[in-house]
Amino acid sequence: MVSEIERRSGVALWRQIADDIRAAVGNGVYDSAQRLPTEAALAAQFDVNRHTVRQALAALARDGVVRTVQGRGTEILPRTRVSYPIGARTRFSAGLGGQVAKAATRFLETATEPASEEVARALALAPATPVLRLETIGAADGTALSRATHWFDAGRFADLPAHCAQSGSITEGLKACGITDYKRLATEISAAPASRADRKDLGLQAGAVVLLTTSVNADRDGVPIQMSRSRFAADRITLSVRNAPEIGDGDEAGDG
Repeated sequence: MVSEIERRSGVALWRQIADDIRAAVGNGVYDSAQRLPTEAALAAQFDVNRHTVRQALAALARDGVVRTVQGRGTEILPRTRVSYPIGARTRFSAGLGGQVAKAATRFLETATEPASEEVARALALAPATPVLRLETIGAADGTALSRATHWFDAGRFADLPAHCAQSGSITEGLKACGITDYKRLATEISAAPASRADRKDLGLQAGAVVLLTTSVNADRDGVPIQMSRSRFAADRITLSVRNAPEIGDGDEAGDG
């Protein structure tokens, strides 16, 4: 059976084949064999020459999806996703607890700007109210999992950037600002192809997919305090939505 590829799409055939194989691996198509068909079989499947197949396999090898072993063919490398729970209390380090040795937040940028209509609405602020914008990367065992943007009322949380820089955690920074606990009001989840910025920040290759979340957290009184927009590497993490309240605090890195 010949797999469909777009020959006049402007996307190189080897890249399309690599993306098709990557998707098949992610969907468990080859789980029983744990290796890909031969180059000749793949060339026939995609109706291309073996050189094009080799280019696709080389790209997948660079991405850590497969490896070619002399005499054994092309093996699929095991890849374990971590599970990130989204519930009443969503905390990055606490959510990854027991799955990784170390979860950490890296703060990239802090700025004060007028709230957009979306941010103002989410935080129950007047349009153009000054808000703090924090840019972060959440990592586990040295591997980037998420790239996030967080917004806070600048008047209420003027000292938050300094506290976050000192503690390395948004949760701890909020505690220093008097927010001892907060809960998730809403989370929206979608998916999209990784952008150029995603590939740079998360170390992804062309054709990768990111999971997108937009979330709002509120204090004990139900007042919105934080809006976050996060982009997770889809091949490294699974988002697990939990209905039951979660107990315990932890570092906040990826999803607000």
